[in-house]
Amino acid sequence: MKRVLFPLIIFCILVSMVACDDPVYTPKPRSFPRVAFPEKAYEAFEEDYCSFTFELPVYTEIQQDTNFFQDLPPDDCWFDVFYPDFDGRVHFTYVSIPNSDKDLEQLRDEAFGMADWHNKRANYIDELLISTENGVSGIAFDIDGPAASPFQFFLTDSLEHYVRGSLYFNTQARADSLKPVIDFVRDDILHMIETFEWQK
Repeated sequence: MKRVLFPLIIFCILVSMVACDDPVYTPKPRSFPRVAFPEKAYEAFEEDYCSFTFELPVYTEIQQDTNFFQDLPPDDCWFDVFYPDFDGRVHFTYVSIPNSDKDLEQLRDEAFGMADWHNKRANYIDELLISTENGVSGIAFDIDGPAASPFQFFLTDSLEHYVRGSLYFNTQARADSLKPVIDFVRDDILHMIETFEWQK
């Protein structure tokens, strides 16, 4: 009986020792959240409160600004192109240069200053020169890194019209997690710029 009981006790002790080992954790690979992107399609933006047209994505909404620091916006042509699926927006502000207290040089300096402000957190800023056959010129600022606005631009005809745009997302997600969405919206913005036309 002792011969049978002794091996059984040893076996139980060994099983309990093996069962008490610390678990082995395996790190999971890095991944990004899955995003369902809509199919690219565009429609004309033609509003009587703006002196320009362009093609905007059909999956966006136009939201006209109604206040600016407890006051009315300086021009009726201040609006957002809102992406409800991504909770992001492209802010558009328009300035009629002849009716402004700032000249084109000051407006350009402000655009560079606002882009440079994001340089505190950005990895780098790439400046893209804009010049279209429609008489539209300007500069786009492609901002890489954890900056609040990953893409900004300004457009002008150098005489009467000036438009500034900036992309923002209402999220605290890391820039690398948002990269697929930023790239998708950046392509839309570049399409808006390519189809941008001033109205006389």
